[in-house]
Order: sequence, then C-alpha cells, then structure tokens
Amino acid sequence: MEPILLIDTDPGVDDALALLMAYAHADVAALTIAAGNVGLAHTVTNALRLTELVGQDTPVFPGCAEPLVLPAADAAYVHGNDGFGDADLPLPQRSAEIEHAALALIRLTRERPGVLTLVALGPLTNLALALRLDPSLPQRVARLVIMGGAVTGRGNTSVPAEFNIGFDPEAAHVVFSAWPQFELVDWEATLRHGIAIERFEMLLAAGDARARLYDAISRKIRVFMRARGRPGLVLADALAMAVVLAPECVTRAEHRHVAIELSGSLTRGATVVDWDGRSGKAPNARIVLELDPSRFESLIAAALGVA
Repeated sequence: MEPILLIDTDPGVDDALALLMAYAHADVAALTIAAGNVGLAHTVTNALRLTELVGQDTPVFPGCAEPLVLPAADAAYVHGNDGFGDADLPLPQRSAEIEHAALALIRLTRERPGVLTLVALGPLTNLALALRLDPSLPQRVARLVIMGGAVTGRGNTSVPAEFNIGFDPEAAHVVFSAWPQFELVDWEATLRHGIAIERFEMLLAAGDARARLYDAISRKIRVFMRARGRPGLVLADALAMAVVLAPECVTRAEHRHVAIELSGSLTRGATVVDWDGRSGKAPNARIVLELDPSRFESLIAAALGVA
C-alpha cells in the first residue's frame, strides 16, 4: 500500500527531485511550503510548477517567510536566485491556497488521524509553529521523517550546522523537543550516498519530461559540485524521500537522543547526538546511517521517467 504523504518543503533543486520521487511512488496529500533555499515567493512558485509538471492538483499551502526568531541567509548561491537554477521556466497557471501552512498541517492531520506520513525537507519553521498551536499534533501523524542535521558535526552551513537546521535552529529545537519519535536523514548520510555526476546525467538523458525539467534546473548545481571536486551529486532531500518510500532500503540506523544547540558562538544550529547515553534522555530519533545505493538509484530513475 502506497504511503500518503504530507510534505513540508522549500523547493529547491534537491527538493524537486524528492517531490518527483514522491509523485512516482506515493499519494501526495498536500505540500506545505516554507522559505529556506530561497524566499517564500519562489519556493511556492516552484512547488506549483512541479505539481503542474506531474499533472496533479495537489494543494500548495504557503507558510513562513522567515525563521521564528533570527534572520538567516538563503542558499541561492547553490540553487539559483529562483531556487530552480535560474532556468527561466514559465510561471505556473495554478494558484496557491489561502490557508497558512501551519494551519493546514493541523487541519489535515485532524481530518486523517494516524494516516499521513509527514516528510520535512526544509527548515522546520512551519512544523514548529503548528506544534506551538497544537501540541497534540504528533499523536495524529503516522510517521515523521526529517532531512536535517549533521550528526557528527560535519555541517554544510557553519562548521557543525546543516542548512535546514541552521536556517531556523529555534524551530528545530521545538520539533526535536516535542516529537517523541522521528526518523532523521542527515547531511553526512547524503555525503556517503552521492551519485556520480556522469551516471546521473545518463539518467537525465534517458528520462521523460520530468528528466528534461530536472536537467534544466540542476545544471547550476552540477557546475557547483564539479567546481568543488565532489565525485558525485549530493541529493539530500532525495535520500530522505527514499527512506520514506522504501523503508526496507535502510541497512543501518541507530536510535539516539538528538538535541539542537541554540546559543553556542561556534555551534549554533548543531545537532547534538547523545551517542553514549550520557544525558539519560530516551532516544527520540532513528538516525539513518546507511541505505542500499542501488535501491536509491532505482527510485530516482523511476521518478525521472527512465524506462
């Protein structure tokens, strides 16, 4: 039985691939959108573009345009000013919903208690706000999978912080503190599961209209990766979506307590993992460490329309 997904995201090139995977393998109930990779106007527009590409009328709910407390820099230098590689795509014909994303998260889980899998691919601002409005939210969600963090301190924003957590550490603190059990796919796991750029470009050449769009929006990020000498594309949100869609592909995971550092002058936004049980706190996260790379690639190939 296909999972029914409620996806909170900030599209974003890698978010786009994760969404294509979701539409290829699951039922997507709604998209709730935050600022992150780029500003909210762009992330909402990109979400609408993707729903049109796949021919779905999935409701798109705009959410928070800023972090909860402090401003943060976006990642336009990686994703392009519009979040989709500045590929000059046409504007979508669809419109976003009026309801705020945080309110939609509460309402949709009340309408379908115990049914929806919540997938958090961006900063956790919308989810934190929803939790503050309705602390019972976790009781109605079948499963929460978060892409975020750097579990041994190898970040991609500051030395220890990963982008999604570092963009809004207060929101991450709210979620990690309130949610009793969630699954975490961190930045370091994505570094271990990159796909060779040449191999990925072969998939793009063999796919359908989805692959052609992804080829266009990912050109800038492929140049970025090559310029930094990375042997493969690091597809963070796609890796998290693989865990959502094919839980059996996870080959190694550990249950640990994870907290968020808020005030350290060098460590703000760090994910602090209690690897040795020193805090005495019960584990709140199943940290995904390894998964089957062939299964990951097959999910991506299907999402790009590779026969």
